[in-house]
Amino acid sequence: MKKLLLILFLIAVSFDGFSQFFLEKSGKKLQKGITKYESYFTFYYDATKDKIFLQIDDVNKEFLYVRSLSEGIGSNDIGLDRGQLGGGVVVHFKKAGNKLLLIQPNQNFRAITNNKEEKQSVKEAFAKSVLHGFVIKETKKGSYLIDATSFFIRDAHGVSRSLARNKQGNYSLDKSKSAFNIERTKAFPKNVEIDVLLTFKGSPKGYNIRSVTPDGSLVTVHQHHSFVELPDNNYKPRKFDPRSGGYPMSYLDYATPVNQPIKKRFIYRHRLEKKNPKAKNSEAKEPIIYYLDRGTPEPVRSALLEGGRWWNQAFEAIGYKDAFQMKMLPEGADPLDIRYNMVQWVHRSTRGWSYGGSISDPRTGEIIKGHVSLGSLRIRQDFLIAQALQAPYKNNTVNDEFALQMAIARIRQLSAHEIGHTLGFAHNFAASTNGRASVMDYPHPKFSLKNNKIDFSNAYDTKIGVWDKVTVAYFYQDFLKDEEIELNKILDNAFANGLKYLSDADARSQGSASISAHLWDNGANIYDELYNILKIRKTAITNFSEDNIKTGQPYSVLEDVFVPLYFLHRFQTEATVKLIGGLEYNYAVKGGNQTVVKRLDGSIERIALQAVLQTIAVNEIAIPKDKLNLFPPRAIGYGRSRESFKSDLGVEFDPFGAVETSSEMTLNLLLNPQRVSRLISHKSLNKRQLGLVELIDELVVKSIKKTHKDAYYQELQNVINTKVLEQLFYLGAYKNQYKQVNAIVFYKLEEIKSILKNKKSTGIQKIYDIAMVKMIDDFIKKPSSFKKSKAPQIPDGSPIGSH
Repeated sequence: MKKLLLILFLIAVSFDGFSQFFLEKSGKKLQKGITKYESYFTFYYDATKDKIFLQIDDVNKEFLYVRSLSEGIGSNDIGLDRGQLGGGVVVHFKKAGNKLLLIQPNQNFRAITNNKEEKQSVKEAFAKSVLHGFVIKETKKGSYLIDATSFFIRDAHGVSRSLARNKQGNYSLDKSKSAFNIERTKAFPKNVEIDVLLTFKGSPKGYNIRSVTPDGSLVTVHQHHSFVELPDNNYKPRKFDPRSGGYPMSYLDYATPVNQPIKKRFIYRHRLEKKNPKAKNSEAKEPIIYYLDRGTPEPVRSALLEGGRWWNQAFEAIGYKDAFQMKMLPEGADPLDIRYNMVQWVHRSTRGWSYGGSISDPRTGEIIKGHVSLGSLRIRQDFLIAQALQAPYKNNTVNDEFALQMAIARIRQLSAHEIGHTLGFAHNFAASTNGRASVMDYPHPKFSLKNNKIDFSNAYDTKIGVWDKVTVAYFYQDFLKDEEIELNKILDNAFANGLKYLSDADARSQGSASISAHLWDNGANIYDELYNILKIRKTAITNFSEDNIKTGQPYSVLEDVFVPLYFLHRFQTEATVKLIGGLEYNYAVKGGNQTVVKRLDGSIERIALQAVLQTIAVNEIAIPKDKLNLFPPRAIGYGRSRESFKSDLGVEFDPFGAVETSSEMTLNLLLNPQRVSRLISHKSLNKRQLGLVELIDELVVKSIKKTHKDAYYQELQNVINTKVLEQLFYLGAYKNQYKQVNAIVFYKLEEIKSILKNKKSTGIQKIYDIAMVKMIDDFIKKPSSFKKSKAPQIPDGSPIGSH
């Protein structure tokens, strides 16, 4: 009898290694409420206590841990979007007494060597991180059962930190209002996906959090945890070259000989191999497949699929057949499942950025999952631009198909752009000066005038760019031998054919010097395109009327349609300003065939200056008098937003404020301290360069010395003149620049004072001129006390804000 009982006990134990917790007393089945998930990591869900227990069979096995947001907050400014990826890190468990520790080793410092002691010395030299400690509940033949509930139900994604950093309030996790989301908790052979509902309690302080939550004191999101099998060791990292168009993953290798760089840099890329490596054209062993969010509506859905598939053109060019594919996400699949490269359609309360991210193997840079987040309101901005440029609603008609098609064309390009990031590619902000060479630039729609009508037919590109084919070749082409030589050939041939590549740091700063790297610009001759866009803008403003909105809409909507038209020139202005004190340069390497660095010719600087000064000309930026009657005080329910004109006149539309904002935009760029300091340096090296004295003289001619018979224009000129003085005051008082700048500015202020005193102005204009003289005197007496007044804030641009 005793022997029989022992046999029954052994059967019960063998049925499940952890009988104490999960089996009924009979030992034949799981307790009620317990669900077992057999997968990469076997785990148990206890529905009676809302707990998850992990079964750890190999404490030394490294795997990838990824955290993300499966349901977000819906605010572009806060940034906690649905589908937002967190970091992917290599981790492993380690037994320590009655605990298992989850450890993240340090991947930044390594020793690539066969010397075990050398490897150990580096490992011991730098800190690692213990992410969590788990009490062992039960042990069975080297397997451990741990309660992982506290690890999963925590603020792993840093939601409370994000809310505090964005000044939305101090929030903390309320575990009583948090739980596992078992419907999105899945188990697969190579990955485990666990989803949790988290509620944060606090006192809302910011408008943004209150605007997107039903109760601002309780913010509920969903966080997602993935445990993923690491790739095998058959992936071969490819070296990073600063000219290649990608981002570097890097680490320090302390086993490197002293005569070689200790910092190793490799590109991020997907694994891609030909079925037949020797064939000129071959299918891939495993194609790169991206999936589109099933929640994407038509016609956006078709546009995103088409634009994403452009990339296959580049893969075909390097001998792959159907290596890049784009499909709809299978029904029931989770967008955050690590097995799916995703393009996700993300909704927010306001227009905002789209972005492409990825999860990669931190050891090698191999991309495991690409994930694109596309803001759903972006398409409406392009529609609005088209609506502003052409009055489509005359005689109660609804003829706006052209606007929809332009917006759809932008969505195709956006799909390709953001997917490009997840393939490993960086922005190429020089491509727009190079014949639309890359979808990795920020494109401004191209317009032209035909018979005094605005033509939209060439607004956006319809294919992958020639630079994109270069990056795909560098990242993904197979080489049977001489890989490094062949990679250099790809880049040398590209630059020999006139292609350019510069990225974010060279484009985003207001004081940046690159003559090629710009955001939202067009044209090989930047200043020519500025003149072109000003002509298009003026034509559209002349034709602007109530026919730019649909019948039945309040005129308040008409004012919002006018905003992107009025500021249509903003980004081309910024690009043109960069030619002043500008540099031509590349990410050149020794032995390459590119220009290292040279100053832009002074004659080009002067042409650019005249184009830029056109953007502060009253006859260019004044809103015509007859248009002002189109903009009454805002209707109830249609108040001003961040994308509206601001007003110093209360409810009334403010034409002075628009001019003040526009002129300040130009002057901030033109009289940037870094830019004008470069003028001093460049002039000292070559007397034919544009100098700061000449720049200020031209500025004064086009502003302070200008007069108008029309009272409205003259008042707007006074607005511009005040902004010119204030920007000169700012420059004169600024300390972190060449002192020659300060000296020149003070000298020129004395000249301006003399000009104002000698003007034969009368009436109210004389009062203003006297006031400006006093402004100059007050500043010169005590420049340190100067505080620059701010023009009404410029409405958000493309996609949002200037930068």
